[in-house]
Amino acid sequence: MGDDVMATIGMAPSETTAAGTSAQTFAAPPVAEPGDEPELVVTPAQRSFLDALTESGVTPSSELSALSIGSYVCQARAANQSDQVVWDFVLPMVRGDVRDSYGESVAAPAGQVNAETADYIRIATHTLC
Repeated sequence: MGDDVMATIGMAPSETTAAGTSAQTFAAPPVAEPGDEPELVVTPAQRSFLDALTESGVTPSSELSALSIGSYVCQARAANQSDQVVWDFVLPMVRGDVRDSYGESVAAPAGQVNAETADYIRIATHTLC
């Protein structure tokens, strides 16, 4: 990169945009206070998925994380991946989410991770995909 590019990093857009150009400026994103989480807007199918996870005893670290895992299941299903490939793809995500839901760096019991992985795949396949 040239020196002119590096010189503009960290500068306000008004300082880096030449006068008379049509460069578009954007407002800064809203800043959430620590502990505040913006409300997640979900579709009815996504709400059904989240509710079914709760009913089956799965406690994701966040709704967004659960929806992300469900989305990966649907993508793998849409790509006609085998059940084993779907399992191998989703298992590490569920393992990480189970660990995050505990808030500890301790590994969750394998039986729990396997059960929750099966629940994620089954529920996502029936409600999201």
